[in-house]
Amino acid sequence: MPIYFDNAATSPLRKEVIESINEVLVETYGNPSSNHSFGRKAKNLIENSRKIISSILNVSPQEIIFTSGGTESDNMLLRSAVEDLNIKTIISTKIEHHAILHALDYLEKKNVSIVYLPVDKNGEFKYQDLEKALSLDNSKKLVSLMHVNNEIGNKIDLEYISKICQSSEVLLHTDAVQSIGHYEVDLTKLKVDFLSAAAHKFHGPKGIGFSFVRKNSGLNPFILGGSQERGLRAGTESVHNIVGMSKALELAYENLEEESKYIRNLKNYAISKINEFIPESHFNGNCDKDEKSAYNLINVNLPISSEKKDLLDFQLDLKGIACSKGSACQSGSTKGSHVLDLVVPNELKNRPSLRFSFSSFNSKDEIDFLIKTIREFI
Repeated sequence: MPIYFDNAATSPLRKEVIESINEVLVETYGNPSSNHSFGRKAKNLIENSRKIISSILNVSPQEIIFTSGGTESDNMLLRSAVEDLNIKTIISTKIEHHAILHALDYLEKKNVSIVYLPVDKNGEFKYQDLEKALSLDNSKKLVSLMHVNNEIGNKIDLEYISKICQSSEVLLHTDAVQSIGHYEVDLTKLKVDFLSAAAHKFHGPKGIGFSFVRKNSGLNPFILGGSQERGLRAGTESVHNIVGMSKALELAYENLEEESKYIRNLKNYAISKINEFIPESHFNGNCDKDEKSAYNLINVNLPISSEKKDLLDFQLDLKGIACSKGSACQSGSTKGSHVLDLVVPNELKNRPSLRFSFSSFNSKDEIDFLIKTIREFI
């Protein structure tokens, strides 16, 4: 039986989500921009999905903009903020997803000042460093910080950061791709201006996500063409994926308390078994500290020699175990993880690090098999 421990890369679709997608594909194939009944039916599904998502996040429906996923949302929000809102300085960290980092590289070439907050050996930045960066000069600023890190699971205090930014009259964007669907997010209380999310991280379909854009933000169209998505993102909407995403998010929050407790127990079980049977392991970042990390993810540096480490992936795959060396966006690349490069101690950098990310579809028996497989390989 294959074992899937790579839910932070993408998660399997729930049965109910597949059913909702199939129903739309079969029965509602009209173009949402068409005025006839087929088009109106499709448009109604989109707007109902928008209402479901906005209700969960406690915002108005017009503040939800559908996109193709987290990367597009990140790019759209950062680049539009610079072009439309006269942002001159962006404050971030070097452990963000490449969707942010590469966008910042691009914007820096356009004469935007990029300030990277230093991170310590656990991948944490100091809030006083953020406050200092906010007062560097009088330029119009945007802070962009991911809510939950996709590689090491570090979780920031977004509510506190939003208060700092609000008191300094600075705009705040968060890449919430790894947290939406996994944590309660009330955007009336949480004063972020922009947020990015992707459906396939919470058991929804790939190729669909959304941006939260607080009303009266002043953003102009990012993709030009028709008037879809309040004119900000032209193009015929992917109706079946939008419906699948709203269904997945609805189910995620209906089951959040029960499933998060179950998954947290799985993670803690995995940590205890690694400490017991592979004691020379090192947990990267804050992933073994419950209050500072995501409840569904660990990233562990294993005591495996440099001679054997290249065979580890093959051995796990041979046993039917799926996991990740880091961000799935680097799969196929020989370049190491930029996040692990900053947090793994120098003396351990020749050892392999693996990310295991869990869901409610996993079990303790699967974790036992994982530990047994690693121990046999070592």
